[in-house]
Amino acid sequence: MLAIPPKRHDKALVTWLTDPEMAALLTAPDRATWTGRRDHAMILLAAQTGLRVSELTGLTTGDIHLGTGAHVCCTGKGRKQRTTPLTTSTAAVLRTWLAERGGQPGQPLFPTRTGSRLSRDAIEHRIAKHTAAAAARCPSLRSKTITAHTLRHTAAMRLLQAGTDTTVIALWLGHEQAETTQIYLHADLALKEKALARTKPPDVKPGRYRPPDKLLAFLEAL
Repeated sequence: MLAIPPKRHDKALVTWLTDPEMAALLTAPDRATWTGRRDHAMILLAAQTGLRVSELTGLTTGDIHLGTGAHVCCTGKGRKQRTTPLTTSTAAVLRTWLAERGGQPGQPLFPTRTGSRLSRDAIEHRIAKHTAAAAARCPSLRSKTITAHTLRHTAAMRLLQAGTDTTVIALWLGHEQAETTQIYLHADLALKEKALARTKPPDVKPGRYRPPDKLLAFLEAL
């Protein structure tokens, strides 16, 4: 039975956000409200680090380190600890959020209004709500289904397009096997276009074949 190969099935390309789409999504939360500032910080962190939604819900205030070499610590699949660096802009947003959030190091980083931990469904609901609002400014979002995993794909594609090696991206995302990261190579059309631009095209002229007069004369003489 172990020798029986698994059933083959269609594999869809991953969905990710372009820079304009990501900018529209980040501006969608109303930062005049507490929940808007929370959601903005949460979406920014997810899109920059590529954390899984389970890792995002499990974060505490003590997992964010904003000193020299700012980074976030999380517990991923298989109870494996992972450290992901933070950009200057992400660290600045999180610093502001932590100052407003307060709380003890063991409390949820992104809580509900009652202080409990946000659920997976709650995060997906917030992302869907802000995507609908962002689509008014960025119409291309209407053709995409945006989830927390889409933000993870976005982080991976940004790293790939910046020239980061796939083995590093695998470590960044916490993939058990580096081969899992190959899906982003298949999805990146720009990367394929660059590879095509470095190849020498075949010397083929457009139009129908026109035989020379000598060949026509030879054929008529048969």
